[in-house]
Amino acid sequence: MNRNVTLNQTDQIRGMLMNRLDRGEVTAAEVARTLGLSVRQVRRLLAGYRRQGVAALVHGNRQRQPVHALDPVVRQRVVELARTTYPDVNDTHLTEMLAEREGIVLGRSTVRRIRRQAGLASPRQRRSRQHRQRRERRPREGMLLQIDASAHAWLEERGPHLTLVAAIDDATGQVPAALFRPTEDAQGYFLLLEQTVQTVGRPEAVYHDGHSIFLPPTAHAQDRDAQLAGTPALTQFGRLLAELGIAAIPARSPQAKGRIERLFGTFQDRLVTELRLAQATTLEAAQAVLTAFLPRFNARFAVPPRELASAYRPPDPAVDPHRLFCFEYTRTVANDDTVRLGEHRLQLLPTRSRMSYARAKVEVHERLDGSLAVYYHDQLVASQAAPPEAPVLRARAGRALPASVPRPTLPPSPVEPAEPERFDLPPPAPIPPRRSGPHRPAANHPWRAAVHSRRDTIRDQLE
Repeated sequence: MNRNVTLNQTDQIRGMLMNRLDRGEVTAAEVARTLGLSVRQVRRLLAGYRRQGVAALVHGNRQRQPVHALDPVVRQRVVELARTTYPDVNDTHLTEMLAEREGIVLGRSTVRRIRRQAGLASPRQRRSRQHRQRRERRPREGMLLQIDASAHAWLEERGPHLTLVAAIDDATGQVPAALFRPTEDAQGYFLLLEQTVQTVGRPEAVYHDGHSIFLPPTAHAQDRDAQLAGTPALTQFGRLLAELGIAAIPARSPQAKGRIERLFGTFQDRLVTELRLAQATTLEAAQAVLTAFLPRFNARFAVPPRELASAYRPPDPAVDPHRLFCFEYTRTVANDDTVRLGEHRLQLLPTRSRMSYARAKVEVHERLDGSLAVYYHDQLVASQAAPPEAPVLRARAGRALPASVPRPTLPPSPVEPAEPERFDLPPPAPIPPRRSGPHRPAANHPWRAAVHSRRDTIRDQLE
């Protein structure tokens, strides 16, 4: 018997049964049923047991290095990368980053086992599942698009605080468009919807929160003309959705739009790492990283819809995108054929059909690139920047010069100015004190003389 062989519990049971089988206490069929082997395999084990003892019962690959075992050099490299380059990446993301960037193709369970053996836990704690009823996905892509914005330290300490505006398809979980903005504003959602329409088409409905960008704060936001016409109050973005034929569905709680909320959680985990590895420090650099990140994200997390037909509708080729994706304001033309929009003033130029637009209602379009256009009865009106008024010119001339610009100085006078001549004036007369009570006229006042004359006349008549 080889004493260097280490027997486990299974080997010990096999040795006991082989010993009883060798002594004739049990049959080979009974041992085969007990071990779950065939009778032929039991006879081979008995033959080996008679030749080598219990060493024949031990598997031949025991204590050998498997041919598919992970190289210790690769294992050490994974641990080093997990501690230095990817310290705050979860196990699944680390597996993908190793394959994409480092050329190390491993399974998630292998990466997880290596990190745990090295004492490195996953940086993101998994929350326990909440027992709630999940909403069924829409059957076709393009039927519902969830949109929202997430203000986060996307660039960490390397750059400014940015806001990510994104949209996610409810049926597939695909992100058709996303962009970075300094803050959450209406222009960001305009750009998001324009990018979506140009990329995949017009969705049937949009799911949003109760931000004032989507819903007017109160019913008083509706102007007088809209109230008389009986039309509902719409924000600029709501007007854009109505012109595109897209339904707007407001969410009553953040949990109702949980799909895009979970999307931002994934982005804050994965996209932040991508931005750090790219050393992005500006909004433009972050947008470039996001553009390259979205195709890989969609390929990794998108799911197939239940129905293959798409609900996205192509944009109308007859509609000018510049006229559609803009901010519209109704203005009344002044008597000098000028229109004011904020600090801008436009001079409307006469045409053959109309020499003056004074007191006319026009629409001023502020496009996404900052340019302005004026429309009258759906016709573009030629315009130019109006000459500045006198108050504006005076304000510009009175601005303080910067410190870098030298200020003009007058040359010193060679003759000192003489002291102005002084005159000795008499002291002012004292002001009499103000009397209290009603004013009584003097005895020789004409009013009193008239009263005295009437009294004397009456007295003479009585006598």
